[in-house]
Amino acid sequence: MKIGIDARFLGSAGKGLGRYSQKLVEELEKCDPQNQYYIFLNEHNYDEYRPNNPNFQKVKVNIPWYSWQEQIYYPFLLYRYNLDLIHFTHFNVPILYRRTYLVTIHDLILLEYPTRRSSKLNAFLYIIKNLAYRLVISNAIYTAKKTITISNYTKQSLMKHFSIPESRLAMIYEGIDRERFHSSNKQAFDFAGQKILPGKYILYVGNVYPHKNIERLVEVFKQIIQKSAIPSELKLVLVGKPDYFFERLKQYVDSLGLAERVVFPGFVADEQMIDLYEQCLFYVFPSLYEGFGLPPLEAITLGAPVVIANSTCLPEIFGPHIPYFDPHSARDMEQVLSQIILNPEQRQEQKAYHLEILNKYSWQDMAEKTKTIYNTIKI
Repeated sequence: MKIGIDARFLGSAGKGLGRYSQKLVEELEKCDPQNQYYIFLNEHNYDEYRPNNPNFQKVKVNIPWYSWQEQIYYPFLLYRYNLDLIHFTHFNVPILYRRTYLVTIHDLILLEYPTRRSSKLNAFLYIIKNLAYRLVISNAIYTAKKTITISNYTKQSLMKHFSIPESRLAMIYEGIDRERFHSSNKQAFDFAGQKILPGKYILYVGNVYPHKNIERLVEVFKQIIQKSAIPSELKLVLVGKPDYFFERLKQYVDSLGLAERVVFPGFVADEQMIDLYEQCLFYVFPSLYEGFGLPPLEAITLGAPVVIANSTCLPEIFGPHIPYFDPHSARDMEQVLSQIILNPEQRQEQKAYHLEILNKYSWQDMAEKTKTIYNTIKI
């Protein structure tokens, strides 16, 4: 069978989608010696993927995400390869593509948590973008042979919003790369250069789009450090590639007088992230909406205590032994974070459950289950 994978998100530029696409392709190479694969990439990630299986061929397409070229040119390019099946790893399926495909829906954030603050577009263009999203995702869900979700929460949301039968859905969890996030790969992070003391900082890693709720976290952090019992060295470290939203957040931090207590290291390579995870007081994840939640799993892999919002899929993914807070309530967030800061025993106790959590998630298992779907879809 000739199978295509839309891997234009593959690699670090695609963030969480990039990790998913990369691990799907890498693990399929290991577990599928029979099918022929065509991996569709853009110029920015074409050299980042190097096939190790002779049945995997990469194809440079240079079709931008979410573009008109994606809708007009991409389907006809795909038709040239006469694929039996293609897996679109995100909702942005070309409407004109009418051959057999499956799609992975990671979340429904633009449907369930729409906000103008998540976009730089003016009001008119934002409305057009939202209408286009609804059209494209509806087409993807209704015409796909099978839709994969990465959590039961998203699966149930799809059934609620689109009235799609459960038989056309498959829930397959993402995984965690324990080999990549392992102490043996660690490189030293420049703590001194960033004016951070090991063990004296709360860590967050990821983008700072509005649904990530980082402005509220910063507000809560300001309240926490005014308490006499809180160490004066305590800082909040926000890691992520600089962009418009980070710049907006920095301005907000400055307006609160927190420039000396909130640190923005920018993008940090995985090897140095290991050091940051291992040395943090704990990792905080205040998100209002998630499809899965990879960063806290990476933190857990490296033994960091985590404190997580009780929103959407997160209690499903992390189970009952992790401390949660209401991300909509600054008061609840402050109480829970303060308790964790001042209670080393509680931080230590949760580590006993980390392995139990991690054992639920495997990229190898994800690829095996996805391959099974490929092989059972009727062409």
